[in-house]
Amino acid sequence: QVQLVESGGGLVQAGGSLRLSCAASGRTFSSYAMGWFRQAPGKEREFVAGRSVVSTGYADSVKGRFTISRDNAKNTVYLQMNSLKPEDTAVYYCAARIGQRLPHEKYEYAYWGQGTQVTVSS
Repeated sequence: QVQLVESGGGLVQAGGSLRLSCAASGRTFSSYAMGWFRQAPGKEREFVAGRSVVSTGYADSVKGRFTISRDNAKNTVYLQMNSLKPEDTAVYYCAARIGQRLPHEKYEYAYWGQGTQVTVSS
């Protein structure tokens, strides 16, 4: 069992940056693949980025702008978001799954945080 708590969301102008953090409970953080998803109003929750001990993956829409990193000593995963666009506006969720694969399907992730709002103004 793992509990996830996100922080770092907020309001930013287009072109700006934000860094999201996700703190995880538990003693076996390195055994989990961690992902960031987002959900805009009226849309499906979608994969943004993921990182395991052995691999990293990004959605095409954020490649080159977002960077996911993890600090296993602090049980924390980060999402650095640069060059933000209004279409990045969404609630961002941290998710975890046991293992090292990074599937893009939300049903593959068993654990979820409560979400943090990111709003990008034009």
